[in-house]
Amino acid sequence: MEHNQDELKEEYEKICFLCRRPESKTGKMVEMGNNICICQECMQKAVDSMQSSGLSYQDLLAMSSPFMTSVQEKNENSDQKIDSGHKENTDQEEKEDEGEKDGNTIRGMRIPNISMINLSDLLGGMGMGIPRQQQIKKKKPKEKQAEKAFDIKSIPAPHKIKASLDEYVVGQEYAKKVISVAVYNHYKRIGTGMMDDIEIEKSNMLMLGPTGCGKTYLVKTLARLLDVPLAIADATSLTEAGYIGDDIESVISRLLAAADNDVDRAEQGIVFIDEIDKIAKKRNANQRDVSGEAVQQGMLKLLEGSEVEVPVGAASKNAMVPMTTVNTKNILFICGGAFPGLEDIIKERLNKQAAIGFMGDLRDKYDADPDLLTKVTVEDLRNFGMIPEFIGRLPIIFSLRALTKDMLIRILQEPRNAIIKQYQKLLALDEVELTMDEGALEAIAEKALEKKTGARALRAIIEEFMLDIMYEIPKDENIGSVRITREYIEHTGGPVISLRNVTPQITCK
Repeated sequence: MEHNQDELKEEYEKICFLCRRPESKTGKMVEMGNNICICQECMQKAVDSMQSSGLSYQDLLAMSSPFMTSVQEKNENSDQKIDSGHKENTDQEEKEDEGEKDGNTIRGMRIPNISMINLSDLLGGMGMGIPRQQQIKKKKPKEKQAEKAFDIKSIPAPHKIKASLDEYVVGQEYAKKVISVAVYNHYKRIGTGMMDDIEIEKSNMLMLGPTGCGKTYLVKTLARLLDVPLAIADATSLTEAGYIGDDIESVISRLLAAADNDVDRAEQGIVFIDEIDKIAKKRNANQRDVSGEAVQQGMLKLLEGSEVEVPVGAASKNAMVPMTTVNTKNILFICGGAFPGLEDIIKERLNKQAAIGFMGDLRDKYDADPDLLTKVTVEDLRNFGMIPEFIGRLPIIFSLRALTKDMLIRILQEPRNAIIKQYQKLLALDEVELTMDEGALEAIAEKALEKKTGARALRAIIEEFMLDIMYEIPKDENIGSVRITREYIEHTGGPVISLRNVTPQITCK
């Protein structure tokens, strides 16, 4: 265990037990024992406060916590040797000696009879003095960083990244192509670094699409395929500094946690901020907009690239946790949102061209257009409530298409973890085979389109009609297979159940 602690000390920075700043910020620290370190600034403040109160160093030892008992015993032994040379003691000294024995009086001052707190009981992690999630890894020298940089030839090509996404995500070919190229360039930016005078800049992305079209799922799937740290944050909880809610820097704190508090890895990661449309400017100007335009202004420095101080192991700077500096220059930001109401803004812009005459367009021409978001422009986003400075730092803007009936049918059965495959696995544990007719798949897709919640509606529909099947099948061990029909989905019939080693089929009603 001692060997492990020594390795952790070399790998992680020392952090002041009082102000929670790392050694890279404060300079060399004073070790107090029990893996507790105090920076020189906090030590000086303690000495100044002790002198202003009239206490001496020996008085401080008398009130110190148990980790200083060994030092106190040495001083007491030396004091006894000095006192043995003196034969006369004043009455005041006798009172002080009696006070030091019961711990109630020091230098004539009465202190409460309070047992001091054992700081070793409050220590977390691996004996490092602070909890494990708040420890900061030391930055490696630039020479070692250059040696550790991976080979550019080992970077997966965009078509390989897209092929991996195809196994989980159906459709959205353009969106998968854009993300694959962006991640590929991000890998190359990390691998090249500063090879010459030409510096490769990052290209942040803004992803639009209706609810349930696969925005978040696309990035979550990407997180499983990548080796770089990836953090998924939600913009709905972000507020302006000084208000209740998460600080803007909490987005980088999550990335730092995903990188195991390694600042070097976090500075090369990817951040996905979901529900970005929730920080649009509010139309009501009578109250302060603490979660809208103010958050967009605060995120400008993150998107552009700057050094920001972020808390380690917490979402707020006021949580008395260590602070570290992260450079967001090489962090790739992907923002996504459904932007409800943006279709109306696009229709209004397109309908301005409609007029009566031979060259006129019908005003309801775009009402039934499912891919209306693909016609979005920067001006539409500004009218929605996004400030120009924020949009300018997201140069790549693309949208995901709304799911069609054919895409929903493919989602049911083609992906590696398709919903039907999940239920087939559940019934296979009971040695029962589950199949679905083509008509049943079409009926499920038609019902999902009516709900207008995208792919999320598929599981809600399947959970509804699979409830009775999952409840009844474990009752009879003779059931061998179940086939779902369109009539069962439409509540006009039942599933076809086959018994083991029995040719006739039974239809439940």
